[in-house]
Order: sequence, then C-alpha cells, then structure tokens
Amino acid sequence: MDYLKNKKVSVSILIVVLFALVGAAGYALKKPANVTGPSSSGEVYQAQSNVDETIPTAITGDAPSIDEDGATAGVPAEEKPAAEQKPAQSTVVTGNLSNNKKGWGLKRNDTHQQPEMSASTSAGLSKYGAYWIGGPDEKTLYLTFDEGYENGYTSRILDILKANDVKAAFFVTGHYLKSQPELVKRMVDEGHIVGNHTDSHPSLPGISDEEIKKELQVVEQAYEQLTGRKGMKYLRPPMGEYSERTLAVTRELGYHNIFWSMAFVDWVPMPGGPDEAYQSVMDNLHNGALILLHAVSKDNTEALDKILKDTKAQGYSFKTLDDLAGN
Repeated sequence: MDYLKNKKVSVSILIVVLFALVGAAGYALKKPANVTGPSSSGEVYQAQSNVDETIPTAITGDAPSIDEDGATAGVPAEEKPAAEQKPAQSTVVTGNLSNNKKGWGLKRNDTHQQPEMSASTSAGLSKYGAYWIGGPDEKTLYLTFDEGYENGYTSRILDILKANDVKAAFFVTGHYLKSQPELVKRMVDEGHIVGNHTDSHPSLPGISDEEIKKELQVVEQAYEQLTGRKGMKYLRPPMGEYSERTLAVTRELGYHNIFWSMAFVDWVPMPGGPDEAYQSVMDNLHNGALILLHAVSKDNTEALDKILKDTKAQGYSFKTLDDLAGN
C-alpha cells in the first residue's frame, strides 16, 4: 500500500512538472523575439523593429494644390515633404566623397555688402564649378526664378523682363516642363536661360548617383523634345540641399550648381504685399548679387517692374549665368 501511495504521489508531481514546462514553452512562443526585459533601472524597452526606417526630406515653400511632379496634393508643392527616401551612405563610391547633407543659407544684411562665406566653403564650391555670387567689384546682378508649378504669374514676369530688357534664368521641374510647354518655349525664344530643377524635386544627398542622373536626364530629354535644344548647363539643387558627392556627380554630368546670395520667404503672401517684396530686394542689394525669386509670388510679380527700374537707376546692370560662368 505504501508503495502504491508513493507511486501515485510521484506521478502527480511528474504531471505538475510537465504542465509547468508546457506553460513556460507556450509563453516563450508568444513573447516577441526582439523584446527585451526591464533594464536594471526598471525601464521597459520597446520591441526592436525589423523594418528599415526612412527619413523624410526637408521642405521648402511655394503654393497650390498640384505638386511638382504633377500629382494632386493638399499641401503647397514646395512646402510639402518630398517622397520618403532612404538616406544615402555618408561616404559613397564617388571617389569616396562625403555625403553629409548641407542646407544653403546666408545671413542677410542691409549694408549692401556681399554676404560672408568661409574660405573653405567657397573653395569647395569652386572646385566643382558651383556659383552663388558674382564678383565684388562690379555693380552686377544675376536674376533667377524657381518654377515648380505655374501659379498664373510667369507670363506677366516675362512681359516685365522684356519691357526692361533684362534676361533671367528659370529653373524648371519635370512637372513644369510637361504642364507649361508654351511658357518654357517663350522663355527660350526671348533669350532667357532654362535651368534644371530636377524631375521630382528630391533632396539630392538622399538619393543615389544613378537616381540623381535620372532626375536630371528626364528634364533634359523633355527640354530637348520641346525646344530642340540639347543639354542644360545649370542646376538649382532642390531646397538648396547638397553634399560634396552631389556637387561632384552633377559636375560630371556637365552642370554648374547655382545657389544664391539673396533670397527671402517669397513663396507665400507677404503681410506688406508688393511693397515688402520690393523692400526685401532693395535693402539687400550688393555687387554680384545672385537673386533667387519664386515665380509663384503675386507680390514679387507686382514689385518686379519697380525693382528692375530702380536697381538700374542705382547703377546696377543685369547679366546672365553664362556671363557668370564664362559660357
């Protein structure tokens, strides 16, 4: 009897142990594999993601409901983030050059002196044929417009430029070329430079060498089909974002990157209207100024004629990017 009693107890213990082992195994199967337990401080860590994260590109500003690659959008074309992109490696195969993203920006001044630029930055830009300003000794201005989409003002801008005998550069996206062929042809016919602003307006440091090439070639091909002219020489990098790698890649493709020495927030209506647009330009005039304006601005358009006349009255003359680059 004692033997049977002991055997029953042993079987019972064995069953309990088996249930405990099965329960522990089931819990382990249900627990996410990448979740760690509490740290020594009692803090619980979140599960690790196996999905590669992407970084949205920076944003700039323009206006209405069509984005720069032609898709409808509820956010202004230049203000909405571009499509999410995987960041390129910090050092790439392009001669092992740095891909650290830099955003273009200069401190404005009202002393009519050229903005300051470090010698190293200036040398780095010159190395790859990039321009942001003209010479300091001549009262020369270079006028450029960014064209991501048409807001109804470019035709009037062209009228004003023609009336004042001023030649400018218009940097167009793929969407603009496809949606505004007559305006682009008019730019060319009236002696203006048409520059490349990429097909879909991405942050160039965030895409590969091949993707940069494709972004530029799509615009080049559309431009050639429309105008019969081969090649485009000047590039305005979207949002002014660049790296040494992107300068090198685009230079190898035959481009001068064109930045600016004067710009202001002109892609949205200004509280002071055309008077504010006028003053924003006139207060910051300096020798060799490379002026960036957005053609979507009504305020810019209404102020433009007075800007051109008054800058000439102050002894300034307008030259082209070909003059600047010696092309």
